Amino acid sequence: MAMMLLRDVRLVPLAARRSGRWGGAVPPAPVPAEPVDVLVRDGLVVDVGPGLRPGVLAPTIDAAGRWLVPGLWDQHVHLGQWTVTAARLDLSGARSAEEAVRMVAERIADGPEGAVIGWGHRSAHWPDEPLVPLLDAVAPHTPVILISGDAHHAWMNTTALMWLALPVREAVVREAEWFRAYGRLMTMFGDDSTSPAAYRRTMEAAAERGVVGLVDFEFGGGFGDWTDRYDGGADLLRVRAATYADGLEDAIGAGLRTGDPLEGCDGMVTMGPLKIISDGSLNTRTAWCCAPYADAHRLEYPAGQPNLDYGELRALLARADGHGLEVATHAIGDAAVEAALRAYAETGAAGAIEHAQLVARADVRRMAELGLRASVQPAHLLDDRDLTERVWPDRTEGCFAWRWFADAGVDLRFGSDAPVAPLDPWLAMAAAVHRSADDRPVWHPEHTLTPAEALAASVDGLGTVAPGHPADLVLLDTDPLALGPAEGAPMVDEGGEVTWDTAAAAAALRDMPVALTMVGGRVVHPV
Repeated sequence: MAMMLLRDVRLVPLAARRSGRWGGAVPPAPVPAEPVDVLVRDGLVVDVGPGLRPGVLAPTIDAAGRWLVPGLWDQHVHLGQWTVTAARLDLSGARSAEEAVRMVAERIADGPEGAVIGWGHRSAHWPDEPLVPLLDAVAPHTPVILISGDAHHAWMNTTALMWLALPVREAVVREAEWFRAYGRLMTMFGDDSTSPAAYRRTMEAAAERGVVGLVDFEFGGGFGDWTDRYDGGADLLRVRAATYADGLEDAIGAGLRTGDPLEGCDGMVTMGPLKIISDGSLNTRTAWCCAPYADAHRLEYPAGQPNLDYGELRALLARADGHGLEVATHAIGDAAVEAALRAYAETGAAGAIEHAQLVARADVRRMAELGLRASVQPAHLLDDRDLTERVWPDRTEGCFAWRWFADAGVDLRFGSDAPVAPLDPWLAMAAAVHRSADDRPVWHPEHTLTPAEALAASVDGLGTVAPGHPADLVLLDTDPLALGPAEGAPMVDEGGEVTWDTAAAAAALRDMPVALTMVGGRVVHPV
């Protein structure tokens, strides 16, 4: 028996989350005022209480009164892209196409080997358009691929377009055409950027922040690559490996259902959902909306557009559900959310709406009725607040509307969409608590969540640590709920302002010190 005793821990009270048609929060049971011991055996928590004596000699960790929570999950990661981000040109600070081109020219002048791969620009804010000839002027021979911060388009020069077998054009490559090309792009990196060792380094960094599990939505490859990757040492964290439509039949042919362990991964990597990207993004202005964007005169599709027609969407949900696969449907605009919910209702498929960035309140209630999860990325608010005000000024009350989800009983699950936002669950929680990235007041304070609600959305549905839980545990040096509102106190006053110090609570969450991370009873941080 593999045993371990955590002695002298303080339990953090958390509501568990139930998915399905009878989902919602399960209020936390009262926790002891004094520290307790937690006994772990064979990867599970088997006992919780004061003065535990395991009966056999077991390794013991003295927690010295630290706070214990279930391990954190990031429910939406593009793990390969996040792993190679360090090797890419950071364009997140570019304020115009002209500035981005200058940064590319500087990188080329430094003499890089192979292509210049950039990441992070947000051209919706720029005064000028990202056009192919601008890059051709500074890089006539070196392939240049600049991936937008929302990952929904790439700005390339002609050499890169030809290298990736794409038609030559002046504009950026968007949506489905870009997603298909990304798999070819990954072959441009050296082994070190995408090797199992590189993945392990990414996992080590995540474990330092208390992460025990990830849902991997990487483009290309997919679940089939994980056996070799795990065997090569990328075995530190739990992974749910999704597939896209082009890999759906392979998953069905292999007899894989959501939750099934993948061969050779010791139960640490399991089959995830089918991922469908049903519409675009805000930055690329391809998210599908019920009403036109405020700058519709600049757009080919004034209200955005779906990436596949309704018949295709419905057929994919039915096919996946018929073979035991959940479905994670990317839907950012309110029209995309409505269409996705209709397809879930007609097929009976289970799973999640990913992003749900703009929603109608009636559709939030519909999500609750259907038992669907809302897999959301709070840190996106920090990047998208100003653009939302500019292009969706008449509908901001339905943007990042987490309070609607919480009050309706929808199962909220937090993620990062890394590399769109950093793989850091504490940053996500802070954004949900204090909806501002600067000194401006909280944006739409009526949607603020408490630290307890934000933490509950980050632990894969588990509540307060209890017997029967997986031994995926995190010890914290400080109480993560210490700066939340008083129990029973109103969240906002009659004037709509928050009644407690969300900024202080968010700062404490962002800087949360993680003392220990355990996965399956094995300490993965510190190592």
